[in-house]
Amino acid sequence: MGSEVLPTDVSELIERGVLAINDGYRAKNSELGKNGLPFARGGNINGGFHFEGADCFPRENLDRVGEKTSQPGDAVFTSKGSVGRFAFVTADVPTFVYSPQLCFWRSLDHDVISPRWLYYWMYGAEFYQQYNGVKGQTDMADYVSLRDQRGMHITLPPVKEQTAIADILGTLDDKIELNRQMNRTLEAMARAIFKAWFVDFEPVKAKTDCATSFRGMPQAVFDQLPDSFTDSELGPVPEGWEVAPLDEIADFLNGVALQKYPASPSEDSLPVIKIAELRNGVSTKSGRASRGVPSKYIVDDGDFLFSWSGSLLAKFWTEGEGALNQHLFKVTSESYPMWFVSQWVQYHLDTFQAIAASKATTMGHIQRRHLKEALTVCAPSHVLDDMSTIMSPLIEKMIAAELESRTLTSIRDALLPKLISGEVSTGAAITEGD
Repeated sequence: MGSEVLPTDVSELIERGVLAINDGYRAKNSELGKNGLPFARGGNINGGFHFEGADCFPRENLDRVGEKTSQPGDAVFTSKGSVGRFAFVTADVPTFVYSPQLCFWRSLDHDVISPRWLYYWMYGAEFYQQYNGVKGQTDMADYVSLRDQRGMHITLPPVKEQTAIADILGTLDDKIELNRQMNRTLEAMARAIFKAWFVDFEPVKAKTDCATSFRGMPQAVFDQLPDSFTDSELGPVPEGWEVAPLDEIADFLNGVALQKYPASPSEDSLPVIKIAELRNGVSTKSGRASRGVPSKYIVDDGDFLFSWSGSLLAKFWTEGEGALNQHLFKVTSESYPMWFVSQWVQYHLDTFQAIAASKATTMGHIQRRHLKEALTVCAPSHVLDDMSTIMSPLIEKMIAAELESRTLTSIRDALLPKLISGEVSTGAAITEGD
């Protein structure tokens, strides 16, 4: 980007019909329901869109909303509360209604502003300095008004350069999204197979009906299955399989109060893994702990973590070394494969979440007795070993995809400010990315 490129007033771009900026529709609770278009709030965006559990706005009332519905190419910005989260509306994002917590910047002339470049510009220093300078002007929560946004400026390189920048960064984001979609598919496959084999006992039922094989199950595994059931406290289970409490098939190590291990600014340290990190990954806002933390509380890629307080969730960790804080378990097992253990934790997670939600405290939680009350059905070890030929690769692929996405994210985050500012040319960025 040459020195001849000067900032342009956003208001001028709006007057010229090049850019539109607007916020969301102020819906009454009575207008929302379970059917219609997703009603997007600040919590539904963070680098992408997550509409699970979102309220919906009825399609028959969309005339009330006007232009405050999404369009492909919108660059979305949280302007109230948690100011400074962004998302880009791609063609495959379902149409949604904006809430007042969100603002969208919409390029109306792609020969002047590349929509995806505009989204990446929002992550850059020019936009940050402007919205950060006005967000705390009220006594209420952080807020960046439409008037503030329309009074900003933007430095526009030639659209050809914008497109090149967006292509470089977009290629990285597209691969990250592809990995995310692949992992959703792999996770669904793993859960479906696990439920069929260990909850519904479909292969054993097939064998009792004289089947000689079961679709998707290796023949060597099927041949080892029993052809009858026995009674248990869970009801009929395959003959020779055992019912065991969850806390007997795995060890649940609770984290430690990491205030006891403060990081020293002059020494290498570890990020503190709390519930926020388990949900969203390590960030610059994550706490730090000394490497003097006992080794059993150090987490690394591939470890399975389970938060038992607050927002209960469980996942394989892929954010590098960290220190395990209280309210999280590191789950390990010497007797059973981790795909098996992790699937049983996931199976009982809905029940654990319901228990936590029923607590009268501000932060719901489960207790160790709930791990003992959660029952599992365990096949003999030699059968589990053979089942691992199917299940282990699914988990390994998910972990590998997460690790690849972490690398791609690091490359993108390093390139983005340099490309947007013009410090690095697009040609140099391609070389650096390789």
